[in-house]
Amino acid sequence: MEVLIVDAANVVGSVPDGWWRDRRGAAERLRDRLARREAGEEIVLVVEGAARGVESVPGVRVDAAPGSGDDRIVELVAAYAERGDGAGLVVVTADRELRTRVRAYGARCAGPRTVHPAG
Repeated sequence: MEVLIVDAANVVGSVPDGWWRDRRGAAERLRDRLARREAGEEIVLVVEGAARGVESVPGVRVDAAPGSGDDRIVELVAAYAERGDGAGLVVVTADRELRTRVRAYGARCAGPRTVHPAG
């Protein structure tokens, strides 16, 4: 099973649609869009800052980073890799530094348009 770990701040920030006025609402819209994807993958949406408090829904587990969202994503990727589940990991972000960090654990990367068509 593929595991999709989504960098909410980076994906939401890829579209200039006013997200900065309501970061939590933008993260909830992204979560809801992800929940409509076809089954067959585990989806983890990592939120930070003003988006903390967004709740999980069926099909999407929301993980609120206690600090940096990037650091939390690396922790999650490392944990999956340690359990031997790293082969199916895909991190959705355009952040070059984050991409480098998660690739060190064997994760693949995809850009925001993978989950946010307008991005």
